[in-house]
Amino acid sequence: MHQKVNLIGIPSSAYVHIPFCRRRCFYCDFPVSVVGDRLRGETSGTISQYVEVLCHEIAITPAFDQPLKTIFFGGGTPSLLATAQLQRIVDALDKRFGIATGAEISMEIDPGTFDLAHIAGYRRVGVNRVSLGVQAFQEELLQISGRSHSLADVFAAVELISKVEIPNFSLDLISGLPHQSLDQWQDSLEKAIASNPNHISIYDLTIEPGTAFGRYYKPGDNPLPTDESTVKMYQMGQQVLTSAGYQHYEISNYAKPGHQCQHNRVYWENRPYYGFGMGAASYVEGKRFTRPRKTKEYYQWVQAGNVIDCEVTPPQEVLLETLMLGLRLAEGVSLSTLAEAFGEEKVEEICRHLQPYFNKGWVEVVGERLRLSDPQGFLFSNVVLAKLFEKLGE
Repeated sequence: MHQKVNLIGIPSSAYVHIPFCRRRCFYCDFPVSVVGDRLRGETSGTISQYVEVLCHEIAITPAFDQPLKTIFFGGGTPSLLATAQLQRIVDALDKRFGIATGAEISMEIDPGTFDLAHIAGYRRVGVNRVSLGVQAFQEELLQISGRSHSLADVFAAVELISKVEIPNFSLDLISGLPHQSLDQWQDSLEKAIASNPNHISIYDLTIEPGTAFGRYYKPGDNPLPTDESTVKMYQMGQQVLTSAGYQHYEISNYAKPGHQCQHNRVYWENRPYYGFGMGAASYVEGKRFTRPRKTKEYYQWVQAGNVIDCEVTPPQEVLLETLMLGLRLAEGVSLSTLAEAFGEEKVEEICRHLQPYFNKGWVEVVGERLRLSDPQGFLFSNVVLAKLFEKLGE
């Protein structure tokens, strides 16, 4: 009987959810609260109240003796926060957990939601990595997606980021949008590269139930691009970005050397992290927990003492999560680490189930790491993972 080794460890990362948006994008199913056009944190009692509750949640969360090495402000639209509100949250994190010297502090920002004073303020507070939600470089695609910004806002935002000299600048694009052509996709990739980010994330559109797109479209129907077109978009993204000097280090992410997102690597390596705010997930002491997704319920949960009432994730689920997340990385997962944690027999079983995909060239072992090939293995990752879940879950 193999004695399982604890992979959990102590969290040194925190995700902070800022759920406010000027409007809800048509593809979005994140927990957000619409606060209206151009309404910022300093003029919104709603945002001020949320920051108050959020800081209280942070203050009463059990802390371990390890400072935070990464912090990620996601949303929603964190760039609707006033500088003073962001400072307050960072101070609350520092007081409760400590923030390590040189910590990566990331913030999602949207074009048209900040000016030079705001972005300079965020930089002063300690933000050293921004992720700009561009999504497309075509005015018509921005409108089709329900984005609240224009193309002019995008170029203005890129210029502001350049002025403030944020050390790590990431830019987000979405492929597979309704009416999106391959020519438009190539144009978006080229314009993204010309904006000179250190990091580019490409997300293939997923039609989620309950979203506007979920009501308008059925997956596979016009005007959504065909599966053949979205595969070509993925391959084009890989070719264009790697040719421009970006390393394809994760299924959806490309970085110049030294600019991988350290916070997101925590998720892909299945390491623990704190989560704060409405709808935020955390993974602490082996427990995965998602906070209430509605404002009122979240406030009540914090007021009641933010009790995390769930079971420790069973070893079988930890194994499946480790494979599902780790195989997203170009480097894959360490077979020796898997063997140490779950036993040699389990590793042999995994490799046995994957044999058909080794034969197809989708899966490979390089050194002692199991990984998906790029781009074919990444393209068929869902097929590979479905097989592992089916066989290992029996």
